[in-house]
Amino acid sequence: MINDYVEVMKKAPLFRDIASDDLKAMLGCLKPVYKSYRRHEFITLAGEPFTGIGLLLEGEASISKETLAGDRVVLNLIVPGDMFGEIIAFSGESVWPANVQALEESMAMFLPREGIVSPCMRTCPFHRTLIQNLLMIVSDRALMLNKKLEYLTIRSMRGRICAFLLDQYKKRGTTTFTLDMNRNEMADFLNVSRPSMSRELGRMREDGLIDFHLSTVRILDLEAMMQALAV
Repeated sequence: MINDYVEVMKKAPLFRDIASDDLKAMLGCLKPVYKSYRRHEFITLAGEPFTGIGLLLEGEASISKETLAGDRVVLNLIVPGDMFGEIIAFSGESVWPANVQALEESMAMFLPREGIVSPCMRTCPFHRTLIQNLLMIVSDRALMLNKKLEYLTIRSMRGRICAFLLDQYKKRGTTTFTLDMNRNEMADFLNVSRPSMSRELGRMREDGLIDFHLSTVRILDLEAMMQALAV
């Protein structure tokens, strides 16, 4: 079972800088649980007991929640190598906060939280690397949520888009860059509708602020972009 998915696991941020042989040895200590799922079957259900940090090994799945009105909101789509459940793994919560549903035949691995935090009997050096990777992932998620809250305080859609693109410019140090998110993910992140965002991006191009092709963006007028933040 492990050998079938080693390459997928190595690409996962959770196992960054851990060699294949070390990964196999570590999984022997962690004793993960592997489960397969049919298309449309729920991998987790909100409110059910938490069973460990999940890692999708095969297939594709959606993470969703239901609103008070009973509407289903898709929060994210995950592919092999993506984690789920890491945010609550070491919190006081003991139930899954969201639904994870297989969109096609899928395989997932669950790492018991006790195995991650308990001292390894073999004193494996890579166990420390695993914990460091996990802490980095959770910290990055927290920073992203904090940044998202900053964007939500901006009233205009153009202002939110400009703030997001300017942050990418500062992060990469160049006015031309390729976004890590697709249009749907960007719209969800900025809490705007995809069609409205696409229209606004088109207007920004017409106004000479930016140019773009697919996921590649080029900022043409930094001053105008910064002025849009105050609107």
